[in-house]
Amino acid sequence: MRALGCLGVSAVLGAPGTALGQGNLGALQPEEKVDATLQRLFGSRPIKDGSGMIRLDMPLIAENGAVVPITIEVQSPMTPANYVRSVYIISDKNRRPMNAKFSLSPEIGAAVIGTNLRLGETTDVRAVVELNDGTLLMAKQEVKVTVGGCGG
Repeated sequence: MRALGCLGVSAVLGAPGTALGQGNLGALQPEEKVDATLQRLFGSRPIKDGSGMIRLDMPLIAENGAVVPITIEVQSPMTPANYVRSVYIISDKNRRPMNAKFSLSPEIGAAVIGTNLRLGETTDVRAVVELNDGTLLMAKQEVKVTVGGCGG
């Protein structure tokens, strides 16, 4: 049974190699600057100002950086011809800036994401939205953290 279990895990994981999902996670360093994260995820693709289309709802001051609620809403028709493909949440001053990636489809009906972040210090939090045509949009907001949530 153990042998079959290990075989099943290796079949799911595949052979060792470079991870290619969400950019190149195989190139992830223990500490990464936000510019390196953006380069790794999006290459040289331009990121346009999406503040008119993306709404970030999060506190301006987080009393506890371990639990910072965020809601991201993107104004999109969410039709097969025009929809939000992915939403990335990136915190500039975290040791690993990319907090999360959400993949969406037109069937969802609305591009709304809600989650909690863990922030180590006062930082800009970015929502980078990838549309189905490959366009990248970004909105950001600074969050002042009074008690760090990442061991600080």
